[in-house]
Amino acid sequence: MTDILGPLMFVGALMLIFTGYPVAFSLAGTGLLFAVIGGALGEFDWILFSALPNRIFGIMSNYVLLAIPFFILMGTVLQRSGLAEDLLETFGMLFGRLRGGLAIGVILVGTMLAAATGVVGATVVSMGMISLPIMLRYGYSPALSTGVIAASGTLGQVIPPSVVLIVLGDQLGVSVGNLFLGSLVPGLFLSGMYLLYVIAMAIFQPNSAPALPDEVLDISKAQLALRIFRVMLPPLALILIVLGSIFAGVATPTEAGAMGVIGALVLAALNRRLTLKTLIQALDSTVELTTMVIVLLLGATLFSLVFRGVGGDAAVEHLLTNLPGGVVSFLVFVNLLVFFLGFFLDYFEIVFIIVPLMAPIALNFGFDLVWFGVMLGVNLQTSFLTPPFGFSLFYLRGVAPPDIPTTSIYRGVVPFICIQVVGLLLLIVFPQIVTWASLG
Repeated sequence: MTDILGPLMFVGALMLIFTGYPVAFSLAGTGLLFAVIGGALGEFDWILFSALPNRIFGIMSNYVLLAIPFFILMGTVLQRSGLAEDLLETFGMLFGRLRGGLAIGVILVGTMLAAATGVVGATVVSMGMISLPIMLRYGYSPALSTGVIAASGTLGQVIPPSVVLIVLGDQLGVSVGNLFLGSLVPGLFLSGMYLLYVIAMAIFQPNSAPALPDEVLDISKAQLALRIFRVMLPPLALILIVLGSIFAGVATPTEAGAMGVIGALVLAALNRRLTLKTLIQALDSTVELTTMVIVLLLGATLFSLVFRGVGGDAAVEHLLTNLPGGVVSFLVFVNLLVFFLGFFLDYFEIVFIIVPLMAPIALNFGFDLVWFGVMLGVNLQTSFLTPPFGFSLFYLRGVAPPDIPTTSIYRGVVPFICIQVVGLLLLIVFPQIVTWASLG
């Protein structure tokens, strides 16, 4: 009976989650239910619950997790201070005369916002509200327009500072700074592949990505240069200070996040956009998302305690380490599972369910856990784009014009999902894309 309690517990949790019941309570409730079942069958020792208070206290006092509210607050303040709007207008002026120029500008803005904020929802909504009407007005294909905006907004999940990487670092037990450093090249590489796709579309299907007419871009070179200096340099300086301090070992991610919050507040104040209303809204968003992460982690902790108590971890390890094909089969299984769950679950939920089970097996296989974490991060990024529950699709649907059908948004993201899968495969085949820093 021991051999099947673990798998049944895992399946039961997923079934409860798919009914729409809150994930944190689904995990905790499944844990309690199977603790009762396991106890009745003599397969679970209730003394294990004595470890639960220490685990919960460990979560609440975890210094690494303190970086989450800092980076969320930093990103929300920058977002609400109009950074996205300023960058989109500037890049539109800079690249608008080129075929596909607006789409190129959206990708570059998404890349900068990923490094400056990492708040996917706010990024997609901002770019959807500002860029999508302009792109459609001047003849851009609805599928290309929506696909570029939805995909570019998700780059914040891979390009540091990324909240999902902080959670992955905690769950894998590796340095968040190393994960940030390892994910930098893959994130920029994905952004570069998006750009190549847009350029190819502009060349081979020019009607889908036309240039803007000159009368729309009536601005002198001096004015454009001044705008670039005023709009782009401050967020770039903040990005360099925050990430540079982490990569140089001067500050921990938590300390860098605190500096980032101060920098975001200063930038908002200098732009005369730091109002009490803006600050309260940013704090509300930070509290909501941080609370969600912590409650999820508490539920996952109870689940994992019972799961190990009924021998589930040993059953999973035995199953995955004895797959035909060994290492290759394990990687295929993990990536297919994460990709599949991404159709239905949020990335936080996937991390708390999958990573505690897979990390020990990955370590036994001799994988570099930093590379393994970045690989999972790139895979998790697709969860924002895969229908029916891709969050970027929901965000964009909320601000897209009514005459844009949801099917156009779904069609638009398909090429970018394929690009992300290609990027994931390259990451698996060439792990040096992540491990270059440690090799050097």
